[in-house]
Amino acid sequence: MALGGSGGRQDAPPQQARPSHSAATAMLLAGAAALGGFLFGYDSSVINGTVDALKDRFHLNSVVVGFVVSAALLGCAAGAWCAGPISDRMGRVRVMQMAAILFVISSLGSALAFNAWDLTFWRVIGGLAIGAASVIAPAYIAEISPADLRGRLGSLQQMAIVLGIFAALVVDYIIAHVSDGGAGGDFPWGGTAWRWMFASAIIPAVMYGVIATTIPESPRYLVKKKQLARARQVLAKVMNRGDVDVKLSEIVRSIASDRPVHLRDLRGARLGLMPIVWVGILLSVFQQFVGINVIFYYSSSLWQAVGFSENDAMLTSVINSIVNVVSTLVAIALVDKIGRKPLLLAGAAGMAITLGLMTICFATAPVVDDEPHLSGAAGTTALIAANLYVVAFAATWGPVVWVMLGEMFNNFIRASALAVAAAAQWIANWIITTTFPGLSGVSLGLAYGVYTAFALLAFFFVLRNVPETKGRELEDMDGLTLHGGRAAKVADRT
Repeated sequence: MALGGSGGRQDAPPQQARPSHSAATAMLLAGAAALGGFLFGYDSSVINGTVDALKDRFHLNSVVVGFVVSAALLGCAAGAWCAGPISDRMGRVRVMQMAAILFVISSLGSALAFNAWDLTFWRVIGGLAIGAASVIAPAYIAEISPADLRGRLGSLQQMAIVLGIFAALVVDYIIAHVSDGGAGGDFPWGGTAWRWMFASAIIPAVMYGVIATTIPESPRYLVKKKQLARARQVLAKVMNRGDVDVKLSEIVRSIASDRPVHLRDLRGARLGLMPIVWVGILLSVFQQFVGINVIFYYSSSLWQAVGFSENDAMLTSVINSIVNVVSTLVAIALVDKIGRKPLLLAGAAGMAITLGLMTICFATAPVVDDEPHLSGAAGTTALIAANLYVVAFAATWGPVVWVMLGEMFNNFIRASALAVAAAAQWIANWIITTTFPGLSGVSLGLAYGVYTAFALLAFFFVLRNVPETKGRELEDMDGLTLHGGRAAKVADRT
């Protein structure tokens, strides 16, 4: 069946359907921008395989390890916060290029680190790049995507993230496997294995920077800068040419101010921010408070703690990541068909159930040498529940939150509002990552019990407060707010 025109009109004759080459162009541009998501996943997860080696090399206790692992997330929050305003001034593509440079610097610095504090500094630099990529990719993808493809193309961000996570875990596993002594041993080419794990991120970072020089600027940004001819050229590549002038006029009308966007433009009557900004913030926070990154930052150490060898623990982490990738394909197939809100509700319910099972398994596991040890049915149940939890997240909350953050804000505030929501997400990620060693030190059952409670809260938050954005044009997002859990049009606050 031919795809409908991006203007959302249902009565267009078949010959007016968007040409297949324009849809393909939109997919290629979205895929290029999503490479930032690949680096996002790769750089944030490559530390997974190095944790135990770092503990031994730098003689770190669990509290310091938690800080080193999570320090990058503070850089992520700062990078996300700054990326929105910078992209409104310099452009989306320029920020991608800057992020690529920071990725290279961070990877090289981390590989050459000589103590924990030096490593922490380089991880924060990498965090700045990750935070910037987390804002720019969904914003750019939303702004170049036709409405009927926007959910699927927006999901490419999460697909790239999980592919980056998968690639990092596979590289960690291979490097540890071929090294004499695992992650802390000697790599065949010289140097310690964990240093090569960090250095491996340089290759995708360079590729990202090169590709970012080849893609066009966002048409919404070009309109803001009064570069209408260039904006028309970009729109002509990704939509039916007959609709280009109509769409350009809609974008011009939706961007009502010539002045730069400031945080004060996000203010609203309640709690200091517009309701739709609060929805973005809370979606971001719940996405992290369900504990997903505990699986990807600490999984190797976690499975070793319950009796797996280092090799088997890394392999289990790779399996988790494969499940993550496959499940994200499910989200891409469904997000434009059944909508954003049903997927979020189903995901929250699935995560609550699987996290509850993990809570029971770890809370009732016998403790040997201050570590829980799962065996028999309990170990099998925990492993299955962990993978089903990843399925529930990856098929719903992982991609759908990024899709909504890219599309739910109007053209004028999009980059700045997305920056605030993404910064909140990284702060929430930092809180979860930093507190996990302490919570798990008391009881892994306690840690997973907390994440279960947040999954339940996320379900009721979505049910009551989150609007559906499926099929809406970006220019129709003006004034989107909360009203009984449905989208409502109100006066444009900007």
